[in-house]
Amino acid sequence: MIYSVFLWRKGFRQDNRVNYFLLLLACAFHTTAMIKRGFSLQRCPVNNLYEATLFIAWTIVAAYLLIGAWARLRFLGAFASPVLFVMGVFALMPALDPPHGTRPEFVNGWASLHASLILLSFGAFGLGSVAALMYLSQEHDLKFHKLRAILSRLPPIQRLEKVTSGLVTAGLVLLTAGLSVYPLLPRPKNPPHAGGDPIIIWSCFVWLVYLLLLIMRWRGQGGRRFAWGTLGSFTFILLTFWGIFLLSPSHNS
Repeated sequence: MIYSVFLWRKGFRQDNRVNYFLLLLACAFHTTAMIKRGFSLQRCPVNNLYEATLFIAWTIVAAYLLIGAWARLRFLGAFASPVLFVMGVFALMPALDPPHGTRPEFVNGWASLHASLILLSFGAFGLGSVAALMYLSQEHDLKFHKLRAILSRLPPIQRLEKVTSGLVTAGLVLLTAGLSVYPLLPRPKNPPHAGGDPIIIWSCFVWLVYLLLLIMRWRGQGGRRFAWGTLGSFTFILLTFWGIFLLSPSHNS
């Protein structure tokens, strides 16, 4: 994140390989930690807010490392690093990772698939919001700092809009797949209130918001509005997911 600040101040006129390899190294440690935790629990490590937060961050980094292999999109890392740092610091709050009791047994693979698909979709939405932020930054420079926009090595805004749209589409597909698995999950003995599980209602709302965003772009209303909508939607996810997770009876049983 600190190195990304220098890239911002220099106007992205230098190569970003250092930032890319720093994130690659961090991802290696992150992946190793998740694998060790998963084997220690004998199931996919997405059982509480700590694990869910780190899983979303991992998906954002993994997707960036694939896209960042293309030099013109490598600067996504400079926009993603501050978001990832904040998520990592938030995940370190002790209350998010209560000590485990007896080792849980892996009895239903559908629950892990459901959680993984939805968190992967959030990762795609997160990287899409990073691309949207790059779009807005480049558009601002084109309007008010034309020289800096010319010297910058950021991709053209048309390409950034396509990348944002592709990531949002991928996220929506993953979210749809994750929600479709929900009917296959075991039901709690004492079901939640008549209104249903809050996190499922919230997830359906998020699904509808992103669907409307894509429809808006497909109807020719992309550009700045689409970028702000993508950025605002992921901000909404970050600000509300943790509270909804805690309110969900099925996810805290």
